[in-house]
Amino acid sequence: MFSYIRGELAEVMEEGIVIETGGVGFFVRVPQTVVSALPPQGRIVKVYTHFRVSEDAMQLYGFLSREDLELFRSVDGHMSGHAEMNHVPGVDMSTGSLGQGISTALGVLSVLTADDVRFAVLSDDSKTIARAPGIGPKTAKKIILELKDRLSLEDAFEHRLSQNRQEDDVLPPAMNPQDEAVQALAALGYSAAESLRAVRSLEDTEGMDTETILKMALKKLSRF
Repeated sequence: MFSYIRGELAEVMEEGIVIETGGVGFFVRVPQTVVSALPPQGRIVKVYTHFRVSEDAMQLYGFLSREDLELFRSVDGHMSGHAEMNHVPGVDMSTGSLGQGISTALGVLSVLTADDVRFAVLSDDSKTIARAPGIGPKTAKKIILELKDRLSLEDAFEHRLSQNRQEDDVLPPAMNPQDEAVQALAALGYSAAESLRAVRSLEDTEGMDTETILKMALKKLSRF
């Protein structure tokens, strides 16, 4: 069906955006984290789309990268309140109204970037995911349980670096000290989740170098 839509960003509304291409305006629902990353109105934008069909609605959902779209689909698929009648790549057809899965996925990605979600899942940080509206502690833990095996630390870092390259349009920047400390811990044999949890648990690391953060994280790990 629709893989992506590329065209002029014609309108930005609270519920989503309108992309004009070929003389047709397509309304696409996007979370607020996507709205904040859009180019100015009138510029060309490309969004990767998911087409949802139910008995009472047909709706396009859009994201700025294919990886973010797949994360949205993962949350939607694992939290869906309705069984799918049919499966076509990029299209959902359900037997009722747009269900729990879509609402949960949009809620999470409206307050957290896709990268925030990835790192929260990998570090078992249910408190971060529970910041989303309508997401309680039990639902946050369920999202982590369902998605953890589908994500990897390496892919999460690569996605973040890829976004930085696109934003800067220059040579890729070095990772920040926190990310470097996580990788160093992983190289020492700690799991991705342990490494992320230890670094994220540290307070006031802004301005610290990698070595200092690494030493503090190792002390934390020795107490676990």
